[in-house]
Order: sequence, then C-alpha cells, then structure tokens
Amino acid sequence: MALVHSFEKNGNTLFKYRGQIPLFLFLLSIPTVYFTDYQFLNDCPSLDLFLLITCIVLSFSGQVIRAIAIGTANKYTSGRNTKEQVAEALNTKGIYSTVRHPLYLGNYFMWIGIVLFTYNIWFVLVVSLLFWLYYERIMFAEERFLEHKFGEEYVSWSMKVPPFWPSFKNHIKSEIPFSMKTILRREYSGISATVIGFVFVAFLREWFTAGKPQFLASHGIILVLALFFSFVLRTLKHKTKLLFEADRS
Repeated sequence: MALVHSFEKNGNTLFKYRGQIPLFLFLLSIPTVYFTDYQFLNDCPSLDLFLLITCIVLSFSGQVIRAIAIGTANKYTSGRNTKEQVAEALNTKGIYSTVRHPLYLGNYFMWIGIVLFTYNIWFVLVVSLLFWLYYERIMFAEERFLEHKFGEEYVSWSMKVPPFWPSFKNHIKSEIPFSMKTILRREYSGISATVIGFVFVAFLREWFTAGKPQFLASHGIILVLALFFSFVLRTLKHKTKLLFEADRS
C-alpha cells in the first residue's frame, strides 16, 4: 500500500475513535499526578492560583475557538459525525479563512489546559506530541476527502489557509450569523467534560499529596453544576424545540 493511502486509511480509522481521547487523557493523568512533586505549591501558594487561571484561560480559549467555528458553520458541512467523513459544502469564510482545522485547534487548547493543570511539563510535551501525531493523520484523511469532493475549489482555498496555526492576512468575514443556540445544542457535553477534567485532576492532587481521598465540597459543587448543565441542555435538545434551528446542523 502506498504511503499516501496508508496515511489516509489510518486517518479515517483514527477519525472514528477521536471521541475516546478524553478518556485516554483521564487515565494518563493518574500516574502523572501521582509521580509529580507538588511541594513548590506549598512554598508559593499564589503560584497555584496563577497556574490555575492560566489553565482555565487555555481551555476556555479552546472552547471559544470551537464556538466560533460551530456557531457560524454552514448547515451542509460536517457535523458531529463519527463513522465517516461527511460534507456537502465547504467552509471557506470566517474562522475557516484563517485556519483549515479550527475545531482541532480548539480541541488542543481545551485539553492542554487540563493537561497543564497537572503542573507536569513533561506530560504537556508528551500529550502535545501525541496530539499532533494522532490528528495529523486525521487532518490528512479529511483533506484527501475534501479534495476529492470539491476539487479545485478546495485546493485553491487550502493553498491560502494554514492547516493548524491561524493566519489572519486573508481573513474573510463570515456571511453566516453566529448562533448561540447551535453552541448550546452541540457543545454542552464538551464544556461539561472540560469542567469534570479539572475537578478530576484537582481530586487526584488532593488525594496523592494527602495520602488519602480528599473530596472537597467545592469539587462536589462544581461537579453537580456541570452535570446539571449537561442534563438541562440535553433535555432541551431532545425533548423540546427550544434549541432547534432549521438552517443549522
């Protein structure tokens, strides 16, 4: 099998299982937190707050990037499909005029904020490398699909727009208005998972530094609010028409 076909096949396979990545990160964070020395936090308590805010900002930035991409997406572009590549239209304006894969860029920042919250720089570097190796193949497979689907239109656009790190020199304003309903309908699970990720790492840190489980009241409150947030929006999505929009995916 030619290398190009091997990359495409691997990318399509990895595409199907990309939703399992958060679980993989949760598992990796357990030994990472266990073997990380947190003595420096006792020596400089204010540093803990600064690092926490930095991590939250990173994850929040990732969610904003995803929100911009999803909230202004064409109805006929790919949605939350997991089995195969799907697209009936090509996004080339708005955030897609600055970066070809904004959703994956958003994913990286969302996850790296949680990863950094372990305060282990080696974990950040390893996850960043694994993320690139994993998503490089997915992006390759997607681009092969889009090139076959849209031909010269796709090639012309891709030649001007970088794949991952944005460039704003060719920015074109989106003609599709931003929809908060779309964000609430499609992103509630990701937001909740991010919150749960932070709580999980905080719980592990308290446990391993104290030598026994230390489930703080603040952890419980945040966890309950995150689950309640998901439950309410999931109910509104599946049981009502409040978040429905005929012209959105």
